[in-house]
Amino acid sequence: LRWYRNVAGRLDSTAMMPSAKPEIPCAKQGSPLPSSSISFGMTLVMAIACGVAAANIYYNQPMLGIREAAFPGQVTVIGLVPTTTQLGFAAGLLLLVPLGDRFDRRRLILIQLAALTLSLAAAALAPDAWSLVVASALVGGTSSVAQQIVPFAAELAEPSRRGATIGTVMSGLLCGILFGRVLGGAVGDHYGWRATFWLGLLLAVAVGLLLAAVLPRSRPKTQEGYGALLKSLAILWREEPELRRATIIQGCLFGSFSALWTILALQLDARYHLSAEIAGLFGIIGAVGVLFAPIAGKIADRRGPHIVIGLGSVIMLTSWVVFEVWGMIAGLIIGVILLDFGEQGALVSNQHVIYALRWDARNRLNTIFMGGMFVGGAVGSAGASLAWQFAGWAAVCTFGAALVAIALGLHACARVAEKRSPPSARGPTAENRW
Repeated sequence: LRWYRNVAGRLDSTAMMPSAKPEIPCAKQGSPLPSSSISFGMTLVMAIACGVAAANIYYNQPMLGIREAAFPGQVTVIGLVPTTTQLGFAAGLLLLVPLGDRFDRRRLILIQLAALTLSLAAAALAPDAWSLVVASALVGGTSSVAQQIVPFAAELAEPSRRGATIGTVMSGLLCGILFGRVLGGAVGDHYGWRATFWLGLLLAVAVGLLLAAVLPRSRPKTQEGYGALLKSLAILWREEPELRRATIIQGCLFGSFSALWTILALQLDARYHLSAEIAGLFGIIGAVGVLFAPIAGKIADRRGPHIVIGLGSVIMLTSWVVFEVWGMIAGLIIGVILLDFGEQGALVSNQHVIYALRWDARNRLNTIFMGGMFVGGAVGSAGASLAWQFAGWAAVCTFGAALVAIALGLHACARVAEKRSPPSARGPTAENRW
């Protein structure tokens, strides 16, 4: 018996030694406890920082006319500003966010916020249209710091409160998206387009100081080089079916969400003869849906995220029925609230799922997930534009509902397949991997 214990002890020690073969460690074998407990105050600061960072991507959209007047004869170049900002964000998501798994997240967040302030200063001081285009790309890339903060919050949260924490932080990010356009338009109208970037710079400095005061340091999760980090994105996509499913589902849901906001101003003008300014006010109405994000996170903590994903999809499907059947302004208001409720609830819960997969690769998981989501948004916007040209509002409603139906079908098929499989073949799920 003594000999057996000695041999078993040596085998256990050998099994714990690092492998010479580079791999992505898997959280299925047990994830570490949070390095620091996250307080409500820290969560609130992280939520505000996410909103401030995300708003920079959308400041420029309502100021196109103002900038065209400021740079006469360069209308085509100025029209590139929103596109280059989005492309810059996509590049930051792909090239910068994975670094959070390799370096101290606190230091990386502060460096990226410092770079954001410099980019905003460059945009505010741009002497010509092309300089503004280049600065806008830099603003978009450095604004991806918001996607560094979300997985950091997930890491710091206790497992039993992780969904609620993600929901609160995402509420800040979504408020930044919704109010960024409103703030950019209001400041641009009254004080000029350069003042909007100066305001963004001051806000970035303020949240940077707050984050420096409250964020703890974090340990690197991997020692892989930069090239290996980027290559591992394909490995994660191939090896994690739940990541693929969550990304595709959220891509469809965000595509449906984007379809509405792409066409809403056109529908308000064509059907109700209301201006684009009124369409912007619908963004404030949509902020009511943001309140559902923390609630969805709490439900996901208690009942599991898959229930909330299914419920959110059903709510979104209902919203498109309301849009089609209730042909009044009140119907649009109710539909917008329902659509935002469902989309935000599903988003937070899908993030709950992916962050449970591999604790050491949360930033890279976030890169894949958010990248797929924004691709879905682009498809939704393009499809909605084609549907509007083809058959108007009815076609847009059908298209938006179809995207939600695809997401709901994928989710339902996955749940049915899991229930039919024997318990021994299911493996750990997002609810019990903690």
